[in-house]
Amino acid sequence: MSDTVAGLPERPIPRQRLRARIVASFVLLGFGLTALFAASTLALRARIENQLVGAWLGAEATSYLEFKRAHPEPSAAYGLQEQQIEMFAFRPESPQIPLAWRDLPSGVHDWRDPDARGRNADFKLAVARAPDIVTYIKYGYGRQALSAQQLMTVLGVSVVAFTLLAWLIGLWSSRRVMRPVADLAARVEGFGGDVARTALAPHFAQDEVGQLAQALDDYADQLTERVARDREFNADVSHELRTPLAVIRGATELLLATPDLSEKMRQRLLRIERATQQSTDLTTALLMLSRNERGSGRSDVRRIVEAQAEANRVHLLNKPVRLRVDGQRDVFVDAPEAVLSVALNNLIGNACKYTLEGEVAVTVLADRVEVADSGPGIAHEDAERLFERGYRGSSSAGSKGAGIGLAIVRRLCDLYGWRVRLEPRTDRQGSRAILEFEPGPEPGHA
Repeated sequence: MSDTVAGLPERPIPRQRLRARIVASFVLLGFGLTALFAASTLALRARIENQLVGAWLGAEATSYLEFKRAHPEPSAAYGLQEQQIEMFAFRPESPQIPLAWRDLPSGVHDWRDPDARGRNADFKLAVARAPDIVTYIKYGYGRQALSAQQLMTVLGVSVVAFTLLAWLIGLWSSRRVMRPVADLAARVEGFGGDVARTALAPHFAQDEVGQLAQALDDYADQLTERVARDREFNADVSHELRTPLAVIRGATELLLATPDLSEKMRQRLLRIERATQQSTDLTTALLMLSRNERGSGRSDVRRIVEAQAEANRVHLLNKPVRLRVDGQRDVFVDAPEAVLSVALNNLIGNACKYTLEGEVAVTVLADRVEVADSGPGIAHEDAERLFERGYRGSSSAGSKGAGIGLAIVRRLCDLYGWRVRLEPRTDRQGSRAILEFEPGPEPGHA
């Protein structure tokens, strides 16, 4: 079952270069690791600093309490000298204690109060309480905050630097990693489809790329063998069929020369002769396709169209269908008559086969041949797929056939640079087949 939702077109997968993926992986890895390291460093620094500062301030507050108890005089100087530290000692009931500090228990507290400039300042407040005295140590850590900001700046620059370094390493690594892969792709693209080719594996080391090259060599050998075998088989079959076809054609010509031949027998012999010629043309066309060789010739398009139209009138017996040929004369193409006959025979034959009433009109123009019919028509989604081998549209459900005639026409067009398409008719019911080609030289011209 298909993974796509019915009725919705498949979204094309965007092309992503493998080298770009490698570089992106290095960049993401470098950025992720350095960013994680920076975040961990900041978090660990903050946690350790808080623990150390808190323990130190708590001990100093207790020590200061003992000092002030022993030296209550205001002139007694405590040994701690730090610009960002302020120390206070009060009796528990002293009105000089700031209102917000009065009920604080012993310990270290994070605090925020306006500074002298009216801006909020963060500090730590260590409290030590005793029944007869309470001490406060106010520790402003603006310098530590500045140090943390500087550390964040350094770490941010480190993240950017390491990310850039990872990008450079990714470029260098991807170039080294992708060099053999790119070399392998270039050598594979250089294959011309010839039987004689250069092996890939000897040009690469015995690593994963070398294993891939060896696998491609094995696969190419199998394909080359199969293509050569198919070409030889098709050439042999095409060659061997020519002899019995020539015998049938010769015998038919002798029978047609009989003077007392009835008209009914003559028509049957003419039909055999036309079928023999069609088989000969098809054999020639298939031989060219198997060899992938373009034959040359100067074929009269109008004459071949009239011949194929006459040969396909057998499909119109007992059907109210008119077959007519219109258009220009003296239109020539550079191709063997057999190739053009096979292409036109399939297009005209399909139109005659599927048209039950009305008409089949074949029009010859300077650069194309149009075959319009009044049959059941074709769906837009079938128009292009009908040239696929084995595909038969919805309008041909009740008919017999393997669905290879239009596929042969498409292959012949690819070989000669022609274009063929099917499309529904807009003016009436039916379909139109168009075979476009470059006209050949005019009569009498080189």
